[in-house]
Formats: sequence, C-alpha cells, structure tokens
Amino acid sequence: MHNKNPVFCALDVNDTAKAVELVSCLKQDIGGIKIGLEFFLSNNREGYEALAKFGLPIFLDLKLHDIPNTVYGAVKALMTLKPAFLTIHASGGADMIQAAVNAVKETGAGTKILAVTVLTSLEKASLDAVGQGVDVGSQVLRLARLAKDNGAGGCVCSPEEVQLLRKELGNDFVLMVPGIRPAWAASNDQKRTLTPLEAHKAGASFLVIGRPITKASNPLEAARKISLELGFIS
Repeated sequence: MHNKNPVFCALDVNDTAKAVELVSCLKQDIGGIKIGLEFFLSNNREGYEALAKFGLPIFLDLKLHDIPNTVYGAVKALMTLKPAFLTIHASGGADMIQAAVNAVKETGAGTKILAVTVLTSLEKASLDAVGQGVDVGSQVLRLARLAKDNGAGGCVCSPEEVQLLRKELGNDFVLMVPGIRPAWAASNDQKRTLTPLEAHKAGASFLVIGRPITKASNPLEAARKISLELGFIS
C-alpha cells in the first residue's frame, strides 16, 4: 500500500477536474482512492485513467449484480483498467461470484474481487422490509462466507462486523470498510459506523472515507488529521 496508509478516499464528486484536484492535494496522505458508480458513469474510462496516473491503488466500487454470464463479461471488460479492487454483490450467489473471479484470473489483471455484504446504509428494519428477517451481523457473516468459499479475495462490510469477520474468516481475507466517521464528522446516511482508529484496531484491512475528507473546508487537513489518529504520520 502507498505509504502503508489504509485509507481509501472516496471521491464523492462526478467531475474529473475536481477529482484530479482532490487527489493531487491528498496523494501523500491517503493510501488509495475509491471510484464509485456516479463518477464512473459520468466520466467513463477517461476519468478513471486521469486518476490512475497518480499511481495510487484504485478501489473500483461498481457493485455488479446480474446473472453470472453478464457479470463475467462485465468484469472481463473492466480488467483492462487493472483496478486493485472491484466490487460485486455477494447476494448474486455462488455462481456469480465464481464468474467474476474467473474473469479476473483469465485476464491476469491481479484485481481482487470484493463482495458487498450488507450496505452500511441499512439496518435490521431495512432487511426485514425486503424479506431478510435476520439480524445484520448474521446476514453479513453468511454472505462473507459465501464470498470466501467461492474465491472472492475479500468483502465490504460495516465497521460493526469487522471483529466478527476477522475472527471467523482469518487474516488473509480483505475487509474493505466504509461507514468510517471520525468523531468530529457527521454520520450522514451511514447507520453502522466507527471511528477510523476503532475500525483499524478491530481488524479492518482498508478504511473507505469520503465526505469527512472531501467535504471538509480543508480536505488535506482532514486527511492528515485521520492519518495522525491512525499513527501513519507524526
């Protein structure tokens, strides 16, 4: 990892020039960048490639979810970009997860497939409403196990499930953790949050942090404050 810093900055913008400006400012104080669906659809490959030039690991968070053959084709098409991480939904099932993993293997891109478990904006009432009448932790563990058993390199989970997943799935399984909110930042629409230090100590591999950095009056100062809390700068 760049500077061994676990923070992936989520670029909550859809303008390439603004994203480039942010990364240029933050590149020494973050470990990677997260490109989400909004940015990717707004700017396509050209926007991605403009950010890839900084040399930071890229977490391409597209949350693919379709029949296995379609996901296989989509992942294979994306592998020319060679992101460090690419997301699919674990709820797509075993065959879909395997299809994504096989697409990466066939290209030799080296990308790790990460399976999204339960979105950090959801809580038990939300799961009940869609017919998943289980507690959030049980559902996250079920989907994470499904992902690991079918070749995924890791999963996306909320901070609250990190300790459980690390214990149950071992140290080699990547835990990419959004829903990170410093004590001094607003929680916004995230329901299951921890501070960066709490999540890191619990066993998170990487921390996805967006608005506390990108919407701060001084993004660089915010990023450095988080790095200082984590012990990556003095």
